[in-house]
Amino acid sequence: MCGIAGFSNMEENYLYSREKWERVLNQMNQVQKHRGPDDEGYYLDKTCGLGHVRLSIIDLKNGHQPMIRKKDYRECAIIFNGEIYNMLSLRKELEKKGARFETNSDTEVILVGYMRYGTSFVKRLNGIFSIAIWDGMLEKLFLFRDRLGVKPLFYTELGNTLIFASEIKGLFAYPGVKPVIDREGLGEIFGLGPAKTYGKGVFKNVKEVLPGHFLEYEKEGLKDHTFWQLEGKPHEDSLQNTIEKTSWLIHDAVKMQMLSDIPISTFLSGGVDSSLVTSICAKELHKQGKQLNTFSFDFHNNHQYFQANAFQPSEDRPWVDRMVEYAETRHIYLECRNMELISYLYKAVDARDLPCMADVESSMLYFCSKVVDYNKVTLTGECADEIFGGYPWFHKKECFEADNFPWSMDMEPRKMLLRDDILEKVDLEAYSKEAYQRTIKETPKLYGEDKIEARRREISYLNLHWFMTTLLDRMDRTSMYSGLEARVPFADHRIVEYLYNVPWEMKCKDGIVKGLLRAAGEKDLPEEVLYRRKSPYPKTYDPTYEKLLSVELQKVMQKKTSPIIQLIDPVKLENFLNSPKDYGKPWYGQLMAGPQMIAFLLQVNYWLQAYEITLEI
Repeated sequence: MCGIAGFSNMEENYLYSREKWERVLNQMNQVQKHRGPDDEGYYLDKTCGLGHVRLSIIDLKNGHQPMIRKKDYRECAIIFNGEIYNMLSLRKELEKKGARFETNSDTEVILVGYMRYGTSFVKRLNGIFSIAIWDGMLEKLFLFRDRLGVKPLFYTELGNTLIFASEIKGLFAYPGVKPVIDREGLGEIFGLGPAKTYGKGVFKNVKEVLPGHFLEYEKEGLKDHTFWQLEGKPHEDSLQNTIEKTSWLIHDAVKMQMLSDIPISTFLSGGVDSSLVTSICAKELHKQGKQLNTFSFDFHNNHQYFQANAFQPSEDRPWVDRMVEYAETRHIYLECRNMELISYLYKAVDARDLPCMADVESSMLYFCSKVVDYNKVTLTGECADEIFGGYPWFHKKECFEADNFPWSMDMEPRKMLLRDDILEKVDLEAYSKEAYQRTIKETPKLYGEDKIEARRREISYLNLHWFMTTLLDRMDRTSMYSGLEARVPFADHRIVEYLYNVPWEMKCKDGIVKGLLRAAGEKDLPEEVLYRRKSPYPKTYDPTYEKLLSVELQKVMQKKTSPIIQLIDPVKLENFLNSPKDYGKPWYGQLMAGPQMIAFLLQVNYWLQAYEITLEI
């Protein structure tokens, strides 16, 4: 994994001021250095500059980037963030066509493939990626992003210059690109946050390359191309064939994503998703005489305060213990304390460049910082719930009837603390509803499907483009901030394509949530783990945490220089802080309730201040 950045202006000649523009590339590299602490480099041509920081996973010695390849009068340069899991088979095919390689890296496979087949080669890639390729002969810059948006890629235009980077902070390292939040940005933060509209970067004029798309930049301007999208198709496999194919896809995805020149690990919560990934990895390593490292996360003394509810019916620790015994892994239990959780709230903003999932994100950031002391590559169970229908909103009647995002149906918690003049300028309900309806309208349909199945398809598409993307962003930023590569086997595009068209009666086999996934994993897990009731990522139940947050926010509001004063009504906030918080009614997803609202506001204040944001409202 790495960080990429660069710029292009077809009317410029960067070589006339080489030192200046190399200095800019260096600045863009340095603000993203956490993504690639092992190596860095840059490339400058007449009308294009590329920068790269590298985390060494494949071909540790020879994978330096930017990578340049010349053939006859043609010169191409590439910078790449991600992993191509089918790189060995692609390499063999290219070698049969006469290609010769100088390294063992997947970066060179992409570049050679592009130079032979053009942009269509991206369709052959199985992996997670953001890629920039400069074709000097064509005088074109191409920006590619993987099918599900696992790897980030943001861009902006300043005059005739296109500027891009893995993270938003990379754009702000370019001279003249300023952090501005307008009314649309406030709609994103308070109406949709911690989610954001796909294709948007929240800041004014900041965008992202859409998943499954690539941009083509040339003298005539910027063009957006689609190379992958979901389609509604009839599902023709029998139930037994569906189970077998699902099992094969999962096993193949996990095995492919074990590709690494350094040891891998897994995150293990004891739930069916992470346990299945762990079991497959452990068995493969046992064949090689190796033992898998696994990691689980919890909060200090959380067992004293844990309250079972509809969202979190049980603690994880007993289930983790069972899986460690079953898979014979080398396990490390990690815990986070209150003060670490609070201090990492602000580091999480630094990592994401935006207010995010409060302590749900800050805790993951803390845990990743500890995991990297043992391993630099890990596989997770993320995305299974979105793909296999594990969340409550796939099942609940009110979600089927609601005309808004099912994980954020009540807008009142989002509005109740904002100043009245802000609410007059930014209609949060209208902003959220418009975003929701736009996604519903573009959902790939299947002709002749009944209303209930069509609605489940809509909810599935919403999850893939919104909720799952938010979690993928969380996983990428929290891991890469510490120089850890986190892989997500369930986000293999083949699994997503197949499961999108599997009917609900199969996904929910025998009326059991994620019944298809459980049936597909019957040979890999103990029965009690396989059929454990879903329990999401852990959160702290310590009441002291909420009290510490309240004190922190009150201090912020007492400072006249605190930028959040422009947005939050102090009287409304005081009433809120003095009222009991309901842990059972989240305002986003399953985990973000009252305490997370306080934490989110602390993040907003820090973000406005640390990024020196100009508000245009």
